[in-house]
Amino acid sequence: MKVLLAVHNFLPQHTAGTEVYTLQLGQELARRGHEVVVFTAEKDISLPDLSVREREYGGLRVIELINNLYYADLRETWEQPKIAEIFDGVLERFGPDVVHFQHLWYLSIGCIEACAARYLPVLFTLHDYWLQCARYGQRVHADTSICHTIDFKRCGECLTSFKFAQSPIERSLARWISGVRGAVGVNLAPAARGAARLAQGWKEARGAPNEGGVDRARADELAVVVAERDRAFRERVVPHVHRFLSPSHFLRERFVEWGIPPERIRFLRTGIDLSRFGKVERTRAEKVRVAFIGTLAPHKAPHLLLEAWKRLPAELAARAELALYGPFQHNPAYVAELQRLAGEVGARLAGPLARNEVPGALCNTDLLVVPSVWYENSPLVIVEGIATRTPMLVSDLGGMAELVEPGLTGYHFKVGDVDDLARHLAELIGDRSRLDALYREAGPIKSVARDAEQIEEIYFESIDALRAARLAERP
Repeated sequence: MKVLLAVHNFLPQHTAGTEVYTLQLGQELARRGHEVVVFTAEKDISLPDLSVREREYGGLRVIELINNLYYADLRETWEQPKIAEIFDGVLERFGPDVVHFQHLWYLSIGCIEACAARYLPVLFTLHDYWLQCARYGQRVHADTSICHTIDFKRCGECLTSFKFAQSPIERSLARWISGVRGAVGVNLAPAARGAARLAQGWKEARGAPNEGGVDRARADELAVVVAERDRAFRERVVPHVHRFLSPSHFLRERFVEWGIPPERIRFLRTGIDLSRFGKVERTRAEKVRVAFIGTLAPHKAPHLLLEAWKRLPAELAARAELALYGPFQHNPAYVAELQRLAGEVGARLAGPLARNEVPGALCNTDLLVVPSVWYENSPLVIVEGIATRTPMLVSDLGGMAELVEPGLTGYHFKVGDVDDLARHLAELIGDRSRLDALYREAGPIKSVARDAEQIEEIYFESIDALRAARLAERP
């Protein structure tokens, strides 16, 4: 079978959960004898916008669309005919039997319509809420509050501070960089990205994104566009997807509320590559080792952990140590604030972990804290934490609360509540036996091999269902 996996970003430049999962699923499908191609997007201002390049990663063929975010308006964040045309060309050349979308961000809903026009079965794994939320798919408002109910008017207000496109100056710089690369072969894009991050960090640190409050006219205009976006997804995406897959019950319920028929969304827990965990063993140290592992970003909320740590009694803090793992480059102003807080409490910002370092880091952690303030779906670090029998303390929200069973694999605290987080930390550091008592009955973690086997069955089911539907349409 030929399988096309479509995802918004891919490794090695992007190492978040969706990208890692796509790689592992693709590799396992290839091991099962299928021909797998990954179609993805990447920003590279040294190359012409909407050009295509091919490469190989992890044994998989990768077709990479260069999307430098030269958007004229918000609508182009979900629909670009040129991208759909490029994708259709890939369908023509590769000839897949099934297309499995992991994400549509940086692509176009026309990609799904291109599959429908060629009578190709489509699956869509729901990794977040991007079909519902134009701001990163997190259902978190610009003021960091959770959007428990979707309100287009509030969406418009939120999106007034959302930078979704390159500025005219950035576009001019990109054209110049592309010209230099084409003329002399020198790629100045990395230096430009570094300067842009510094400039953005300088701007954010001074509160520039919120200067002057909400532009009401712009907010009203964006509210109309968001309503248009919602209608487009319901009418032009949902009907063409044979099966949506949801790694958590919580996310599945949110999409049923949104309007996808329950029978169209199948719960399918995420599988992981268990071979990476076979040779690591848990260790023990004199101090209780507490850690955060993930993206250093406000919605992941490592700042809450540092603030809670600051409230621990000195004698308890002396009995533990805190390390935060994550890349520094994506949110410079926020990372600078984390470094300040870490310095105040004696915590360590340890930088990013390579994928092969994660199992060892988890085995050297006595308590993993996941303090996210958004509707997490099925965080990979939690699944991997269970695989390494790492005790966890997580927000009592979404897929986090669903994965971590209190008293069995960890504990919950009230989402966003620094005092409650500090109280739980004090109790667990003060009574280490509560951590030692965990995992006495924890069940096995699903392997990516089993995941691929189940998804393969759904692929064949989708192919058969589409074939039967086409036969039924014939006179």
